[in-house]
Amino acid sequence: MKKVLREILSTSLYLLVVLCITYLAIHFVGQRTQVSGSSMEPKLSDGDNLIVDKITYRFKEPERYDIIVFPFQYEENTFYIKRIIGLPGETVYIDGEGNILIDDKILEEGYGREIIREPGRAYEPITLGDDEYFVMGDNRNNSSDSRDPSVGNVKRDDIIGRAWLRIWPFDKFGFIKHR
Repeated sequence: MKKVLREILSTSLYLLVVLCITYLAIHFVGQRTQVSGSSMEPKLSDGDNLIVDKITYRFKEPERYDIIVFPFQYEENTFYIKRIIGLPGETVYIDGEGNILIDDKILEEGYGREIIREPGRAYEPITLGDDEYFVMGDNRNNSSDSRDPSVGNVKRDDIIGRAWLRIWPFDKFGFIKHR
């Protein structure tokens, strides 16, 4: 009888430890998320499953071109995946020709699929606060991002983490390159 109780206690303790480690990993290390929509095409596609790295930004600041995950403020359990374009303290502006200007210099990048047709709120210069980031989808004309007032600038504290690993579909499995 003692042997059976000892085995039950041992197994219960083992399961408790596994559950605690899983809980800590999900809340502090990584999180699975699924891409919904085409705003990050061609880098990320609708239905891609990703692991979000939640540790990196505890030790360093987000950088330009990082692909981040953050909550949509008006819908619970809805997360956006976008690329950082503007950093804290910078001024972002999209001119009439669809060029992105950071502090009056054209941003040299090749992530956008096409010329930006709608600058949104960036039709006028937007100066970011000390803890704010300007984000955009790579599919610029099919993305709800910082140009949209409902998304706006992303606060540092709202960033959950950065897209790290694509786990589905299997033929695209691998680490996500941000640059």
